[in-house]
Amino acid sequence: MIIIKLIGGLGNQMFQYATGKKVGLKYDAVLKFDIGGLRNNSGITPRNYALGFFNIQENFANEKEIEKLKGNAGGKIFHIMQKLGIWKKKRFIVEPKFSFNPEVLDIGDDSYLQGYWQTEKYFKDIEGVIRKEFTLKKEFSIEEKEMTKEIKNTNAISLHIRRGDYIAHAETNKFHGICSLDYYEKAIKQVAEKTENPVFFIFSDDIEWVKQNLKIDFPTIYVSDGILKDYEELMLMSYCKHNIIANSSFSWWGAWLNANPNKIVIAPKQWFAEKSVGTSDIIPETWTRI
Repeated sequence: MIIIKLIGGLGNQMFQYATGKKVGLKYDAVLKFDIGGLRNNSGITPRNYALGFFNIQENFANEKEIEKLKGNAGGKIFHIMQKLGIWKKKRFIVEPKFSFNPEVLDIGDDSYLQGYWQTEKYFKDIEGVIRKEFTLKKEFSIEEKEMTKEIKNTNAISLHIRRGDYIAHAETNKFHGICSLDYYEKAIKQVAEKTENPVFFIFSDDIEWVKQNLKIDFPTIYVSDGILKDYEELMLMSYCKHNIIANSSFSWWGAWLNANPNKIVIAPKQWFAEKSVGTSDIIPETWTRI
């Protein structure tokens, strides 16, 4: 049994699932989810379990199973050890750093994983499995099917602008930061130069701000309407031919699930405003960072 702790929003949970799936397959072990942190989430941006709409193998760990692998880790000593490196207690594995750590894939069965695991390097070799499971259980509504048809019949380029909690909360803004208008203008120019008759499909949690501040000299469709679910928007991103992403795991997955073999993906060179975090592994080698 492998238990993965699910934390954060949809994109974060997808990274956690994909990494847990890789470890589970390697050791022929059942993957289970610890969603206790989501149920008890009282942070700046409360999150809920978000993977239930996908064709994944869904198993939830109970308290006894979590206790068996995690033990009673906690307190000051635990947090000191956590900062020093991988903490192991009854195979309780805490992500020691943001960049790829290959040792995690060798932990063996009966292990508990806690972290973000934001790099495809953890699951690249089971890409086919992950792509198959990150498909939706239910079909889109009629309106969404029309949008899907429009995307698939054009040289669609998704463009994601994340603001929301990245703007509203000082601590979040200080750590994450936001992508500048200059970044988006350069990305638009670069993709448009390589694409015939581009059509830009805009996704954002602040679509009115985008309309007022980002000028695009090409056909533009504003997708986010407050009605579409986040997982629906993510899938619509993945249907586009090319992608311009924000410093967000949400649009990262929209681009990664894009099956176009000739896709152009533009990503920000500076992933976090906090420059001390090593982010060299988060962007796949075939994507462009500007």
